[in-house]
Amino acid sequence: MREIVLDTETTGLNPYDTPRHRIVEIGAVELFNQVPTGKTYHQYINPERDMPTEAFEVHGIGNDFLADKPLFATIAQDFLDFVADARMIIHNAEFDMRFLNAELEWANKPQLPNDQALDTLKIARRRFPGSPASLDALCRRFGIDNSAREKHGALLDSEILAEVYLELTGGKQPDFALSQAQSRQSDQATDDNWRPKPRVNPLPSRITDTEKAAHAAFVEGLGDTPLWRKLG
Repeated sequence: MREIVLDTETTGLNPYDTPRHRIVEIGAVELFNQVPTGKTYHQYINPERDMPTEAFEVHGIGNDFLADKPLFATIAQDFLDFVADARMIIHNAEFDMRFLNAELEWANKPQLPNDQALDTLKIARRRFPGSPASLDALCRRFGIDNSAREKHGALLDSEILAEVYLELTGGKQPDFALSQAQSRQSDQATDDNWRPKPRVNPLPSRITDTEKAAHAAFVEGLGDTPLWRKLG
């Protein structure tokens, strides 16, 4: 199954504020059967507006850097082609999907169905109720190195989220336990007729001569046809 782990950086919190807030960076990592393929999508975008100080402090992407970057309308089709019909893995998916679909609407492109996105924030809150569920908190929980994350960055955050997602869904080998069970079942089916072989050197008896004599006397007192004689 093809999945896209995705993150965005924006100028603010609501695309429908006045003036509009816009996406300034998209980063995405492709997984196939929960294994990274090495394919990524990364694009900086000119938001056609000034960068608020509050947003710059989060991601460090400024006006001068974005001045020569393409507009969203220019890259919209390339982005849609990369995502296609893959399931999107997003932390706090509602936020990113709202921005992506607003940008697609303004670019006269088809919007992405909300049910195409899987929200890792919701998964984390279900698994660890009452515990912090931010990306940094989950990295600490799972021992994932996020030391390079001095500021938010869409591609780096997508790469980190891919590791978190694999841990949330059962670790980096999600079918490992199943494979072990199948292997055991296969071994059992193959070895149904297995029998232990005789030892080359029999183990020495742990019964002393005194114990043997006591047992013989006990059996002698049981009469002429005790069960012990048949087994002896």
